[in-house]
Amino acid sequence: MPILVTGAAGFIGHHVSLSLLGRGEEVIGLDNVNDYYDVSLKRARLERLAPHAKFRFVEADIADSETLPRVFAAGGINRVVHLAAHAGVRYSLTNPQAYVRANLVGFVNILEACRHGKVEHLVYASSSSVYGGNKKLPFCESDSVDHPVSLYAATKKSNELMAHTYSHLFGLPTTGLRFFTAYGPWGRPDMALFLFTKAILEGRPIDVFNHGKMQRDFTYIDDIVKGIIQVLDHPATACPAFDPYAPNPATSSVPYRVYNIGNSHPVSLMVYIETLEKCLGKVAEKNFLPLQPGDVPAAEANTSALQKATGFAPYTPVEVGIQRFVEWYRSYYKL
Repeated sequence: MPILVTGAAGFIGHHVSLSLLGRGEEVIGLDNVNDYYDVSLKRARLERLAPHAKFRFVEADIADSETLPRVFAAGGINRVVHLAAHAGVRYSLTNPQAYVRANLVGFVNILEACRHGKVEHLVYASSSSVYGGNKKLPFCESDSVDHPVSLYAATKKSNELMAHTYSHLFGLPTTGLRFFTAYGPWGRPDMALFLFTKAILEGRPIDVFNHGKMQRDFTYIDDIVKGIIQVLDHPATACPAFDPYAPNPATSSVPYRVYNIGNSHPVSLMVYIETLEKCLGKVAEKNFLPLQPGDVPAAEANTSALQKATGFAPYTPVEVGIQRFVEWYRSYYKL
């Protein structure tokens, strides 16, 4: 039975689709191919999916209330990997309506389609951004996430709350994944690794925020994809140990789960840049700047819950992941 992957033209969505197709699954990819970043890159990703006989692409917007009923009307969809969203913290500061439309209205449409389509499992993208102003590291799913510092983060926490409601009311199994800085080949041009690589190769300075005093749990795309599919294969169930007098935000008495998905080996931004410089064979000119609004100085994932539930175990160090990205970048842009 087909698996619906929304955001199939996106960085993570296209890799997930390829992996599912590689193990013989039938995939329906959905994406509106918007111009938030280079459309030609999105089209190139779709071109990698198109030759697969079991892949079908639907170009449509999940915020359009008629889109998903039409897709589900064809029948057979029993699992959904929902990755379509307006991503990025900084853009949400200047274009809040885009996030409301894609991340809130679009998500309600996904939930409704899954409810009426009697979907066996909905896996959806949350974000490490939900931890907001939290200072305790590593971030754990049982931590409070009531202090977001960007609208993007607020929409992702809202997704988790909305998913729980549908799990409670309609028995829809839902699993939210809080991604920690995914990177790798075919990545997003608005992400740091892509921006740094482009600037260094063009001889321009790179902007280093918080004066370089940043720490991130950079997670290679292959590890992310493996984790997503492992979760997809383990539908959320009610937690028999759930205590409503001392509720754990990551579990519930209904089929609902939230997991961190990260590398669990945080790296400082300056080490990340130095590794990139070695891979490029070129030293970057650095423009040190203050911390940006909506950003956080450090993030680290506790992934023990995901490991216990699915066997998730990331294995790609940043030295390997960055080298693979650089090789892809040079090849794709014919440098």
